[in-house]
Amino acid sequence: MRAVEKTVLVSLSTSAREKIEAGDSMDELEGLSRAAGAVVLEKVFQVRPRPSPRYFIGEGKVEELKALREKVEAETFIFDHRLSPTQQRNLEAALEVKVIDRTQLILDIFARRARSTEGKLQVELAQLKDLLPRLAGRGKSLSRLGGGIGTRGPGEKKLETDRRHIQDRITKIQREVRAVAKRRSGQRLSRKESLIPMVALVGYTSVGKSTLFNRLAEESTPTSPSLFATLDPLVRRARFADGLPYFLSDTVGFIRKLPVELVVSFRATLEEVLEADQVVHVIDLSAPSADAQAEAVAKILADIGAADIPVLRAYNKIDRLPDRGALLARNAAAEEAVYLSAAAGDGVDDLKDRLRSRLYRGLRAFDLRLPKAVPGLAASLGHRALILKKQEDGDYHVLRVMADPGQMVDLAPFITRGE
Repeated sequence: MRAVEKTVLVSLSTSAREKIEAGDSMDELEGLSRAAGAVVLEKVFQVRPRPSPRYFIGEGKVEELKALREKVEAETFIFDHRLSPTQQRNLEAALEVKVIDRTQLILDIFARRARSTEGKLQVELAQLKDLLPRLAGRGKSLSRLGGGIGTRGPGEKKLETDRRHIQDRITKIQREVRAVAKRRSGQRLSRKESLIPMVALVGYTSVGKSTLFNRLAEESTPTSPSLFATLDPLVRRARFADGLPYFLSDTVGFIRKLPVELVVSFRATLEEVLEADQVVHVIDLSAPSADAQAEAVAKILADIGAADIPVLRAYNKIDRLPDRGALLARNAAAEEAVYLSAAAGDGVDDLKDRLRSRLYRGLRAFDLRLPKAVPGLAASLGHRALILKKQEDGDYHVLRVMADPGQMVDLAPFITRGE
């Protein structure tokens, strides 16, 4: 097993807001670095009006990093920003150690965590797209600087092949991803035709989405406090207390400065969100940067075209706060938010009640007795009502459905009960 990588983190602020947010962002970068197998030795901050075209940071700061590298024997410098290929090469030449940026770090973690064939394809596609413009001179530098963080996934051998072979690989993966997307689209269409509503759980990474998913779906999927523990989308059929069904989807966690390559490569996964009737935005209320995390998620939802889908905020982890009782009491009056603890179960029933009300708003239950002698009568229900129960009784189909009352006018003679 490879020893942990000794790492120094670097941040540059070019505005007052960035300077205020730099501490939280670097704390997050430290968490990402640990998830990738690094130990963080130092955090270095700089404030300047604009990034340097040559090194991103100033030349004086480069000299400071060179001295720090010798002092702490750092093996890797990780920048909390996006570096251009030229900046990355210049920094590696000046510092004589591996340099990666935030995007490459996140891609590296995804490469470690991907389990399904689909997930691995999506990560490799994102990595190759990121690395293609960085190939000039990277073969030598990677051989000189060794493996580790930022080199997992496609690997050194693939990076040392020419651009044409890498472009061919990108084209091949894109075809495979499109095939996966087509299959997933067919599954979504099948769910849509069933008229069973869909709920998508979204949120920042490590806010407890998978724990809440397990509560709602009565599942036991693995959960972890690690960043990006869930990469592959998971859809399950769940039920409310009165038996009404809904589909529940758990999705990959979002993060600030989410690489655009991942958003594009995981579009087939994120489309689960776009098809949802209701989004539950899970927020870790105990996190110091809860507001900034929620803002980042809202921005990504807007970027992928999901801004118009109804959102219910689920403020999670109230068991970690001293006023959990007062927070739970808010659920009686709150319209757009629910306070809960997915781990302890507090407030989960309130969330279910809110979802039940939203998903089935305007619908009523009807009991029908349809004569088999009228062809197509029962079949027509499948396009305008959710069939909860169906059985045969001699010359009749006996059904219980949920539907908009306006859709049932022509079937009024066959309704035996309406609620």
